[in-house]
Amino acid sequence: MLTAVYKSKKKADTFLFVEKRDDFSKVPEPLLAMFGQPHYVMIINLAKREHLGGADLNTVKQALTDDGFYLQLPPPEENLLAEFKKQNGVESD
Repeated sequence: MLTAVYKSKKKADTFLFVEKRDDFSKVPEPLLAMFGQPHYVMIINLAKREHLGGADLNTVKQALTDDGFYLQLPPPEENLLAEFKKQNGVESD
């Protein structure tokens, strides 16, 4: 299963996987507007991979099969202050 991977210049660490290179016909227009102009990164063969760096391989495959695209968002930023309070038994507001 080949997929083309694009990165967003508007959203850091955000990637879009599509079934065919430069074919965004299945990607909703509002999502493309938020993503910005897609910048090609690479084509990868998902059938030959055991894992992906920032996404679950089976989730990506299923989304490509069902929707024709997969949007990989960066993990949520850790709230260091909240974690510090939690570790030190301080109640959060």
